Amino acid sequence: MRKAGHMDRFFKFEERGTNLRTEVLAGVVTFMTMAYIIFVNPGLLSAAFGATPEAGAAWIPAIATATTLGAALMCICMGLFANRPFALASGMGLNAVVAFSIIIGLKVPWQVGMSVIFVEGIVILLLVLTGLREAVMNAIPLNLKRAIGVGIGLFITFIGLVDGKIVVGNPATLVALGDFTKPEVWVTLVGLIAIMAFMAFKIKGDILWGILVATAAALLLGVTKLPTGIVAALDFRTFAAPFQTVTMANGTSGMAVLQLFTGALAPTLLLFVFATMLSDFFDTMGTVISIGEQAGFVDEHGTIPGIRSILTVDSIAAAVGGFFGASSITTYIESASGVAEGGRTGLTSIVTGLLFLIAAFFSPIIAMVGGATPITAGALIIVGFLMMGTVREIPWTDFENAFPAFLTIVGIPLTYNISYGIGLGFISYCLIKVFHGKVKEIHWLMWVVSALFVLTFVMPLIQKMLG
Repeated sequence: MRKAGHMDRFFKFEERGTNLRTEVLAGVVTFMTMAYIIFVNPGLLSAAFGATPEAGAAWIPAIATATTLGAALMCICMGLFANRPFALASGMGLNAVVAFSIIIGLKVPWQVGMSVIFVEGIVILLLVLTGLREAVMNAIPLNLKRAIGVGIGLFITFIGLVDGKIVVGNPATLVALGDFTKPEVWVTLVGLIAIMAFMAFKIKGDILWGILVATAAALLLGVTKLPTGIVAALDFRTFAAPFQTVTMANGTSGMAVLQLFTGALAPTLLLFVFATMLSDFFDTMGTVISIGEQAGFVDEHGTIPGIRSILTVDSIAAAVGGFFGASSITTYIESASGVAEGGRTGLTSIVTGLLFLIAAFFSPIIAMVGGATPITAGALIIVGFLMMGTVREIPWTDFENAFPAFLTIVGIPLTYNISYGIGLGFISYCLIKVFHGKVKEIHWLMWVVSALFVLTFVMPLIQKMLG
């Protein structure tokens, strides 16, 4: 009883209206909706780690170790130091930038690509410690913050529909309805309908139970299969990536991270540091605000008490991701699934982190669920719906506030990028205020951030001019 009391006081269960069982369940649900990264990240990054597909595949065990241990470490840190239910793992989108734009595009060793992430994480950490990152978040108008949450909700739903093969690509119409003869579609529908039923009957753990029902359907329909192995060995070859010695295309050798400042490609690499920093910065901002709103952490001013602790852990996570060789580790929007289950404290993220730690050793078992995206697609669709609630708070009859919110909402899913959607909203907000003669209402940080977004959007032109 004494231990339970200590845990209650440390995590503030009573203050936040939760309990041990709810927090553990929420942590499990968050992990289940994030587990795909264990398999997606190594597969994506491995394409850039070797000159041939076979050489790249040989790196998958090492990247899997970096991915799972990095996520485990930072989830536990978030729980202990920030006491919030925000889980972290290697971020989708940024890993593609590292693999295809930096490593393959610039023809540099993979360690140099990871050094870009390592340095941008340190830069973001400095912004947090100086209070600038928090100041930017507080300078954003409340309606734009609401729009970010709604846009991310649509984005999550879209990801779920695509992962579940209900929405597919089409060269003529961009997207189209999926093929209902495919078993993946039915696994998604079974999971979605199961969650809907469990919610209707008010069964605790409805999302998790829905995922388990979808897993059973996936096994029956052959979408996934029982694992052939139990334990996978850990591989630490990618660790300390920025400090490994590399040989560049021009024949020079040296520490990977130093190539960002002394090598021939230094100007271009530093531009990538800036670009990834901006994306990381605002992806996290959007994620934290939207999930914080869902969890009831956001106060009447649109801010989250204790936000600096959250941002500090997230910033360190980016650098850790580069150090481990797992790409940038960032706060995951899938944390919303655990919040939807009632998770309100850091214990949720600690449970998620412990499951990532276990996954490092038993990834073949996790592959049965996380490796088949239709299994968790229904959960993502439901979570997206749950994040749409704040759309009613936006004053839709007020054009100068509603239109930037609208661009943010549609921009996030349609560009398939949280930061780009936020950028469209920020830029349009500043322009409309200028047109209405209300320049004084624009916080100076909004001007700075909007200018940085404009720079990001024209970055390809700048890179082309630099050759």
